[in-house]
Formats: sequence, C-alpha cells, structure tokens
Amino acid sequence: MKLHYAFGDAPPLDVSIVMPCLNETQSLPHCINNAREALNRIERDYGLAGEIVIADNGSTDGSQAMAAMLGARVVAVSRKGYGAAIIGGFEGAYGRYLVMGDCDGSYDFTDAVPMIGRLIDGADLCMGSRFLGGVSPGAMPWKNRYIGNPVLTGILNLFFRAGIDDAHCGLRAIRRETFATLGLQGSGMEFASEMVIKASLRKMRIDEVPATLSPDLRDRPPHLRPWRDGWRHLRYLLMLSPTWMFGVPALCLMTIATAIFIVATLYGVGALHGEPPFGVSWTIVAAFLFTTGHFAAIMELATHLHGVHQGYRPMRPILMRWRNVLTLEHALLGGIGAMLVSAASLAAIGVWWSSIGFVALPSTLPLLFAAVIGVVGMQTALGGVLLSVIAGHEADFGRVPAQQ
Repeated sequence: MKLHYAFGDAPPLDVSIVMPCLNETQSLPHCINNAREALNRIERDYGLAGEIVIADNGSTDGSQAMAAMLGARVVAVSRKGYGAAIIGGFEGAYGRYLVMGDCDGSYDFTDAVPMIGRLIDGADLCMGSRFLGGVSPGAMPWKNRYIGNPVLTGILNLFFRAGIDDAHCGLRAIRRETFATLGLQGSGMEFASEMVIKASLRKMRIDEVPATLSPDLRDRPPHLRPWRDGWRHLRYLLMLSPTWMFGVPALCLMTIATAIFIVATLYGVGALHGEPPFGVSWTIVAAFLFTTGHFAAIMELATHLHGVHQGYRPMRPILMRWRNVLTLEHALLGGIGAMLVSAASLAAIGVWWSSIGFVALPSTLPLLFAAVIGVVGMQTALGGVLLSVIAGHEADFGRVPAQQ
C-alpha cells in the first residue's frame, strides 16, 4: 500500500496514525511496521487511505531521521509533554480520522482498525479497553492495573458518566472535527483524561473496543511516573468537575450550618426545652460553615460557567431557566441588599446592647445571623463581578456563547 504524505495531487487522506515520540529508536521500526499493517487493513476493509505521523517531542537519538527513513512523516512539536506531542501531531496530521498510540511497542495498531469502523458508524471518539482485550504479563505494573487505573476510571465515570472500562488506554481514535471542537490543552499525561471528560461533557458518542497491551520494547524506564501522573489525572478530574469539587461540599456545609442554626434558634425562642445540643461555640462553627459553603457555591457556578464559555461544557438546564436572573446587576442588588440588612441588624443589636448597659448579650445568635448575612452579601456582590469577568466582561453572565 502506498502511503500519502502531502495533499499535492494525491486524494485527501482519511486516516492518520499519530505516535508521540521522544528518543524511541529501539521501538520505532516495530511501531511503524505495525502501523503500516493497520493502514493496509483499514484500506482493505474501508477503502480509506492513510499516513503515519511521528510527533517528535525533541528526540536526541536520531528518531526523526529513522522515522523518515521508514516512511513516516515527522512533525516536530516544541511544547514538551505527552499531551502536547499528541496535540501537535493531530494538528499536523492530514487525516479526517485520527488514531493515537504510544511509540513504545506496547500497543498493537491493528486493534485500531475496528475503531475506524466505529467512527465511520457515527462515533465521535473510540477508546481501546485493555481490560476487554487483554494485558500481557509484565505489561502493566500491578499498582496501575489494580489500583490507579480502576480508581481513576471509576472517579471519571462517577463525575462525568462516561461509561467506559479503561479511561487511560493510550490507543484511541477520534474524528478531526471532534478534536477541533474539544479544544484539548493538557500537555502531560492528564491529556488522556481531558479527551474523555470533554467528550462526555459535550454528550458526544464514545465507543469502546478491545485493545491488547504488551510489554514495551524499551531498555529504559518508561516516561510515565505512576504517582506523579496519577495525581495529575486526579487533580484534572477535580478541576473539570465543579459539582464534586465545589457544589457537593457547598451543599454539605450549608446544610450542616442551617441545621445547627435552626436547632439553636428553636431552643433560643423556647420552642424546644432542655439542655441545647448546640451552644455558642457550635453556632460560631455554623457561621463559618455557612459562609464557606456559600463561597464554594459561587466557585461552583464560576467554574461551570467558565467551562460553558470555553465551549467544552453545555449550560445546565436549571441555569438556562434562570439565565435572566444571572446578571451582574442582580448579583450587585442582592449583595448590597444583604449588606444593608446586615448593617441595619448590627445597628439594632447595638441599640439593644446599650439598653442593657453594655453587658454581655444573652444570646449571640442575632449577632451571628447579622454577620453571616453581611458576609454572604459581600461574597455575592464580588462573585457577580467575577462571573461577569469569566463571561468575557459581560454583565449577562448567564448567556450561552455563540459556539454553543
């Protein structure tokens, strides 16, 4: 089969197999021959022409010259990192279907043939699953296979409802327009999670097919550092999930604080009798919890709207229904109104305090309520300004951007 490496008078390319490369002279011959076999099968089964792209990330061992000699096209990527190399390779590729796979001999590129079939059938992204296809002995460290991958995949499915078995398989295929829509930016190993997360957030069709994993062909340690890269994956999951990072903690904190305040108030007004379970110390803690929870709720809204305006997250239906309220003016009016209520309450408490001769107040609840209302008002006003900045310095921060 003839590989096409430029548009020229050749027909437009359909498939590009992209491999990130950093000093891989040992494994390049095997990987390129294996990718060529995959392209032969793709041409036989689907009638699609293809190319092999080596996304070189600054090799110093002659990988570039070897790749070119073996018939691949080399795309130099200056930004360092696994994700950066893949993004650069995808951007330099000619195909409308893009396949990515490691350049260390651990993946069999013929497993990508059915992935192309899934893309032709309408899938936006097709993942390989090593747990469906099989992991050869010694191909994956036990802590990755039994701890890291299952835990991170489980968290990803919980947070984003991706519904996949193996979120970190390095063999996958994606449509070019899908790649362009997602706006992928991760430079490191977290890129693998970013692709799945953003596709899930956009409600794109994600298919999964079996993929095998074999021991790599290197005589040196892999570039992957399990603990460091595992943390990078986890923090990325949290950063792209405002509900779990901010929303759930906000709801828990404000619920606990409200329960404490209600019980303390009922005892304070005599509706409940006996020894109150929540004294002054607990109501102070409740004030801290409520204001912290309110701040977390603003952060949840801010990070959600950031994702919407970046184009990788749809606006939540409940926010769409309330979009006319999500404006800077409403935030300022609500915040300033709460601060005025707080100031008036503090003034009334001052009058009450003077009437009893400036001795210790019999209850701290009124003072705490006034303080909480003031803090919530200030956070609401300032949060409104922050949301407007995120919306592109627009007062209507609940609007849906044009790209949506």
